[in-house]
Amino acid sequence: MLQEITFPPSGEYQTGSDWEPVVFHMDVLLESNHLDLLLGYFSSSAINVLALGFAKFLSNGGKVRMVINHILSEKDKEAILKGQSTSEMAFNFSVEDIFRLKSLLNEYGKHFFDCLAWLISANKITIKAIKPKSDYGIAHYKSGVFSDGKESVKFKSSCNYTASGLLTNLEELSIRCSWKSSEEVCAIQEYQNYYDNIFEGHADFAEYLPIQDVEAIIRNEFGDKNLSELLIQEKELLKKKREQSQKPQLRKTIEKANTMIETYLSEPRFPYPSGARDYQMDAYRKWVENGYQGIFGMATGTGKTITSLNCVLEEFRRSPEKSYRALILVPTITLVEQWEKEARSFNYSHIIKISSKSEWERELSGLLTYIRFGGSQSFILISTYASFYRQKFQSHFKKLPDDTILIADEGHNIASPKVLEALPQVHLKKRIGLSATPKRIYDPSGTAAMEEFFNDSEPYTYSFSMERAIEEGVLCQYKYFPHLVSLTPSELEEYVRISQKLMKLFDFKMGKFKESDLVEKLLLARKRVIHKAANKLEATRDILQQHFLEKGDLKFTFVYVPEGLSAADDEQWTEDEEELRLINQYSLAIGNIHPKIIISQFTSATKDRDEILKQFQRGDIHVVASMKCLDEGVDMPRAEFAIFCSSTGNPRQFIQRRGRVLRKHPDKHLAVIHDLVVVPNFEGMSMDEETFKMERKLVQKELERVAHFAFMSINRNYTLEALESICQYYDLNLHTIHQNLLST
Repeated sequence: MLQEITFPPSGEYQTGSDWEPVVFHMDVLLESNHLDLLLGYFSSSAINVLALGFAKFLSNGGKVRMVINHILSEKDKEAILKGQSTSEMAFNFSVEDIFRLKSLLNEYGKHFFDCLAWLISANKITIKAIKPKSDYGIAHYKSGVFSDGKESVKFKSSCNYTASGLLTNLEELSIRCSWKSSEEVCAIQEYQNYYDNIFEGHADFAEYLPIQDVEAIIRNEFGDKNLSELLIQEKELLKKKREQSQKPQLRKTIEKANTMIETYLSEPRFPYPSGARDYQMDAYRKWVENGYQGIFGMATGTGKTITSLNCVLEEFRRSPEKSYRALILVPTITLVEQWEKEARSFNYSHIIKISSKSEWERELSGLLTYIRFGGSQSFILISTYASFYRQKFQSHFKKLPDDTILIADEGHNIASPKVLEALPQVHLKKRIGLSATPKRIYDPSGTAAMEEFFNDSEPYTYSFSMERAIEEGVLCQYKYFPHLVSLTPSELEEYVRISQKLMKLFDFKMGKFKESDLVEKLLLARKRVIHKAANKLEATRDILQQHFLEKGDLKFTFVYVPEGLSAADDEQWTEDEEELRLINQYSLAIGNIHPKIIISQFTSATKDRDEILKQFQRGDIHVVASMKCLDEGVDMPRAEFAIFCSSTGNPRQFIQRRGRVLRKHPDKHLAVIHDLVVVPNFEGMSMDEETFKMERKLVQKELERVAHFAFMSINRNYTLEALESICQYYDLNLHTIHQNLLST
């Protein structure tokens, strides 16, 4: 904090004294998170003194408001110093000036601009450029206010200029501190009012000039480093500065800066400088209030992973021994990799991946031995559910420290038979269950098991619905277009044949099927007919053809090709021969729309997945066709147009897929979802009352997905009109279906 800094008793800094101006700037940059800066000449010599400590300021979440005089080039400075009237000069920022300035920068100046570029890219800086309305009078001092959120320090430095117009090594700087006296508080407030007046465009003595092009040039020319790289660069510059200086106060400040940077680089931290969102901190507080147990029911795309890892971070911050420990359970190997990536973004270390594809046992055994002999070791274990319940891992699991946090992604997997067998041995009391759909009307036993294990029930420890996420701008709005797809004659014949068998197993008094393995088998067979309806391919091609004609390309498009109904949440799911034939068929049809369309498949056999996703994000690959692999934690916020060809009745799957398309991106303002809905057309066919009741029940189930999608879209009336005839035929009401979904 600013109040903890040792300032000179006189409040004065001077070049050549023990209290160098560079010491002041370093000290306050290390401890503050906001800077209002009024900078005179925007030149290499003027900004060198601000370089050291700037990266640490960024790591504090620093934000900057900057007002600069419109002087970039040596020619401008020379003209001012020779007394040339400013009215005779052309005050237009030029690209040449930036490139010329870049060529003059030493490594300290370049570091300053690297940090400046990072601020511009992160939208954490606002720059205003001014020139005086009078002929002369360009201010050539640096002044400003540093703040830490509680206290403030105002400074003003004056510089002596030689005939050449370059800043000499003679500089004086005076300060005011908000905690010292009422007089100092008044001085700071007076300056703040003066600064705000200029910054907000109300200064009648200044003319305001466009700066956007220069910001873009700075970002493009210098913006190639992330925050960690900037801090490492700053450490090297501090080392050089220390070797060059014998001044005790400066060396002391450099040591302090080094220590703070090393701590930042080694300790866990939230991956974004802005810190956790309010709702993520709210989730942590409610989890603590519920005895460190609970379910986070959060819509896909709202950051379940980051929210749970933030709980680990908050526990670390409150830990006396400054350690963190977590065991994360996930359904698939792909998600193991995804969680590792997210954990590393928090700067967590000692990450061990536990699956059939990794050699983990020796590393885990060594870790637990170290802990058993008194070592305080942090770790993150990421395991598939399939590896978790096996004896090979269970023999190590029981040795985990009691304060290890257990995080279960897709928490319903807790209820799978083999995992359930292992639950009585779970000694970890800190538990977080993650699910986009905690309550599943088609899986009451799974829901009950999850709720019992995590000591939670509706409305759950923390909930963040998709409706709320869209309303608050966490997810983007979307349009939804259902398309009725008919069965071919042979498919309809097969569908009717299966339905006739099912009718004998339907309990008309209870309005549901009798419980039997045969019913499940027949329902699966009939669903397979709908799932892989041949006319879906033509409908997909027609939708994309129209989209291509309207837009001129198919960039940022997802196509979910129908997959087999037997696809299980195994550790590593793979497509069968029939499914690969289908995805090849769809890929060929999409590619034939136009030669310029670039399409890529995303299957379990796909290599270089990360590179494909990067090319899709850039728009180099236009369409990605997949089955289940895009459900596995793949983060693709650029996707904005999707076709769901799978007639899945699995709420978890279609809710996840919708959330995948609704992720926010700076260049995406609206998502579009096309959904292929297969409802058999019995026109011209006789149907008795009992058959009608059974079919109505099945159609109603299919329309539940449609209602769920439609009533959160911004064009719900389209769905009501498009499905009006089928709803009238079966005497169904989408409003009623939707309300029933909300109440279950």
